[in-house]
Amino acid sequence: MKCSPLILGIALVALALTGCAKTYIPNTDVEDTSPNRMVIAFCEQYRHAMEDRNAAQLLKLMSPGYFEDAGNTKNEDDADYEKIREFLTGDFLKTGGIRYEIRYRRVTFAENSHVYVDFTFAAAWKIPGLKADEWHHDVADNRLDLVRDADSFKIAAGM
Repeated sequence: MKCSPLILGIALVALALTGCAKTYIPNTDVEDTSPNRMVIAFCEQYRHAMEDRNAAQLLKLMSPGYFEDAGNTKNEDDADYEKIREFLTGDFLKTGGIRYEIRYRRVTFAENSHVYVDFTFAAAWKIPGLKADEWHHDVADNRLDLVRDADSFKIAAGM
């Protein structure tokens, strides 16, 4: 049985399209590559440390050069390593519970040894209130700025 040129052409195009299909790391929008898996695994350490309220682990994951300008020109809300350390070892530990879900959207490797991780988070945390513990919620987009550190990374901004 002979195949018509049209059917043969369609079959070749379909084969080419399936051969070029990207695969993604499960539950992310990030292409499944070894470097991307390393980045997501590091970010998951960060997410778990947040949920566990593990200030010591979060400090280990931070770069000593951490700096956050909150995306504006006001200096009063800027945060460096020391300011984040004070928060993590103070008010952060008063949090009664944290639920922190992340949907990873994109990983970008820059030429300056930085890796940018764009994600959407859904967070819920319980803090002491006047009458009882109060749950607070937030859903937003964010970006972690990672710097390469030997075989891993450190968080330079975005916590």
